Amino acid sequence: MEVNDALVDKLAHLARLQFNEAEKAEIKNDLQRMIAFVEKLNELNLEGVEPLLHMSEELNVLRDDAVIGSISREEALKNAPAHDTIFFKVPKVIPPAPPAGGEK
Repeated sequence: MEVNDALVDKLAHLARLQFNEAEKAEIKNDLQRMIAFVEKLNELNLEGVEPLLHMSEELNVLRDDAVIGSISREEALKNAPAHDTIFFKVPKVIPPAPPAGGEK
């Protein structure tokens, strides 16, 4: 695959990037090196090699859920600046609904 100015311009447009001439030359060189590397990989004989889907043979390495103790409601509320016997009290953050009929 040939990397030319038109290809770099197209990729820059798709990525919403802008390059000056020096940057464009550097990117063109980098793209040529990347494509050469991938083409080199295509020379390998991979017959009989299964694709790597996961880095480990483990199916599930998560621990089992365990029920453990928690703090009481009173303990959770004791340092809250504002609360009642059940809930934390916080400032209202939802704006009021507009008046009926769409009037402001």
